[in-house]
Amino acid sequence: MTQNSTTKNTLQKLIMPVIALMILLLMVAWLAGSFDNKVSPAIKKESGLNFSSLELDKNDVYKVTASTEIILEPIAGSIEAKQATKISSRILARIKTIEVRAGDKVKKGDVLIQLEQSDLHSQVQQAKQNIMALQARHDEAKQNLTRSTALFNKQLISAFDLDKTSADYQSILADLTAAQQHLSQVETTLSYATLTAPIDGLIVDRFAEPGDTAQAGSKLLSLYNPLSLRVEAQVREQLAMTLKQSQKISIELPSIGKKMLGEIEEIVPAANTGSRSFLVKARIINNENLLPGMYARILIPADEQITLNIPQNKVAHIGQLDFVWVKVNNNIQRRFVRLGKLQPNDMVKVISGLNAGDEIIPPQHPPLP
Repeated sequence: MTQNSTTKNTLQKLIMPVIALMILLLMVAWLAGSFDNKVSPAIKKESGLNFSSLELDKNDVYKVTASTEIILEPIAGSIEAKQATKISSRILARIKTIEVRAGDKVKKGDVLIQLEQSDLHSQVQQAKQNIMALQARHDEAKQNLTRSTALFNKQLISAFDLDKTSADYQSILADLTAAQQHLSQVETTLSYATLTAPIDGLIVDRFAEPGDTAQAGSKLLSLYNPLSLRVEAQVREQLAMTLKQSQKISIELPSIGKKMLGEIEEIVPAANTGSRSFLVKARIINNENLLPGMYARILIPADEQITLNIPQNKVAHIGQLDFVWVKVNNNIQRRFVRLGKLQPNDMVKVISGLNAGDEIIPPQHPPLP
């Protein structure tokens, strides 16, 4: 009895794992679809909807055509002013007044800064008085020379006396000429005390205040001409070689959300050895919202590609999927497409799903699935 019982227990221990394994295999086969009806792979037949049975106008059928699109490469750049200048003093003097602040518009010749002029006015007056004194001596010496010449002609004085009178006149004349030059110099220095705008423009910043001492050469104001703005960008050499002077080019201004047409004004004929790029400068139309230093993008033609565009009203939707109805062998077939960006005139770019020459119809004609 003991031996039979032991054998029975051993058989049960072996059978139970085998049964569990078989059940597990059956479940896996069921989940894998082994007990379902299998359909062999094949191309699905057409829907059977005949194209000829549809009531369509000739305008309802759109034939897909290919077009060539230029690929534009955006190049980062910045807005700069062609006419920009820094106002500085040419003399050492205390600043009396500054007539403008950042953001003010000025015209050429407008007074910007007045420096202290009292010392300079004194020098001008002193130079004028010196000229008056020398002018009187000059007149006297000229009369003496005239009389001496007349006496010498009558042989009443010697040649020595005539030469001495002539030398005195020439010396005074030289002093008078030097005094006149000195007056011109101090008057020019006086004009340096009034700083005026060299161009029509807009004040960008001021770097001094009344009461400060203006050092010769130190900048006091900066201004630029807003009508001379342009975009400057470093363009890689392979792309820069395709550009020409006066070529029209598209420019994007993301900060104001605008796109405008520019014109290449200058291509610096020397590459940056570090980046192997050329500095390209493009003229743009004046816009009151543009300021120097703002970000801009130059769109340079880099390549061409074949694109397909279809009317947006020819596209139907199922959830997030897009499809069109295509004429295939006089039947209507639904075909899913992948779309790109919207184009002008209510067109949309087709990335995949259609070929050039395909004919599509509006989605309202066939019965929707």
